Amino acid sequence: MSSPGGFYDEDLLRTLAPQVVGVLTRRFGDFATAEDAVQEALLAAARQWPDEGVPGNPRGWLIQVASRRMTESVRAEAARRRREDLVTGREPADRRMAPPADAVEPADRDDSLTVLFLCCHPALSPAAAVALTLRCVGGLGTGEIARAFMVPEATMGQRISRAKQRIRASGVPFRLPGPDDEDRERRLGAVLHVLYLIFSEGYATSAGPDLQRVELSQEAIRLARALRELLPDDSEITGLLALMLLTQARSAARTGPGGELIPLAEQDRGRWDAAAIDEGVALITAALPSGPVGPYQVQAAIAAVHDEAGSAGETDWPQILALYGVLDALVDNPVVSLNRAVALAMVRGPAAGLAAVDALDAAGRLAGHHRLYVVRAHLLEMAGDRAAAVENYRAAAARTASTPEYRYLSIRAARLGTGADPDGDADAGPAAGPDAGDGSA
Repeated sequence: MSSPGGFYDEDLLRTLAPQVVGVLTRRFGDFATAEDAVQEALLAAARQWPDEGVPGNPRGWLIQVASRRMTESVRAEAARRRREDLVTGREPADRRMAPPADAVEPADRDDSLTVLFLCCHPALSPAAAVALTLRCVGGLGTGEIARAFMVPEATMGQRISRAKQRIRASGVPFRLPGPDDEDRERRLGAVLHVLYLIFSEGYATSAGPDLQRVELSQEAIRLARALRELLPDDSEITGLLALMLLTQARSAARTGPGGELIPLAEQDRGRWDAAAIDEGVALITAALPSGPVGPYQVQAAIAAVHDEAGSAGETDWPQILALYGVLDALVDNPVVSLNRAVALAMVRGPAAGLAAVDALDAAGRLAGHHRLYVVRAHLLEMAGDRAAAVENYRAAAARTASTPEYRYLSIRAARLGTGADPDGDADAGPAAGPDAGDGSA
């Protein structure tokens, strides 16, 4: 809808949300209450802007509404009054009352990165950091986040509330960690990890009827882009964005007409997003020589090798195996080791891959994990041991919480058990769940 301020766009609200949280947190000194007030302002905008039009200064409008909500809340309850007293003790006298929107902050000041670092504080559990980031930085409502992770809205609300209380108790200052701060790298690592978790849950949903939740993976890409704009010289941020783009490029080809899972080796590569692949390849090509090589860059390089192959048979598996050797040396992650076993089987044969899987199983770090059974089943199928492959497919199906994966694995076991060739191509290679061995560990 046309309006004096432009078109109403939910992406605009998501972009402005962390900026407004930042303004109010600096102004009032209370991140938790500021975030609640901004959520109310976002709801008000979502109700009013489609009909009344976007205001000429949407950021200022949100700051003004959220400031009013926050001030009213502080004055309305005794608990809020105590919080106001705390703020009074922290702030100079001339800032004890909320000034007009943007009166004391530069108009172009953007605290999005500061809010992102705050939400991804290492004191939080990964689940809490993901939820808080989606709400405060992604601009998603509690109900939307709860639906995405299939938990009751009240449960998600409690999780977010506890996360904010923990941040408050930590006493972390509202500022970006500087280059000389001891915990800067740790906090940046937490930010990248949270964005990766959000993307992974969107690309390969861990439970429920859908294989992927595109809104989550797209939100992770949006936040990664914003992070790279603010820290353009960090090669691992660039690597993470490249990994997301190169992986998400296959999204449209991963499911059939009925929502069924289509493994990497069987996907119609003509449906892959060529523009996203080109951008991802350009990003990782520029990032690798520009700084220390980190795990996200290596995973992006693996994904690029897959995406640049014209067909599954043209995949450069020796190069992928070499890259997994580098990645295995960088991170102590059993899923990386499992993906390396897939690459090893493609280069040296299924017996070599199975030996690597058995060693990983003996170590106990993936005990009972359905993906261990998936990879073993495919390698056994490659080796011609149909009975053992069927047993492992069924074990994997019994352990996954993803409905599309369950159906795929069950059908594969049934067809193999009857003597039918599931693929029509015994040399197609493993396709463990969503894109095994493709770099998205």
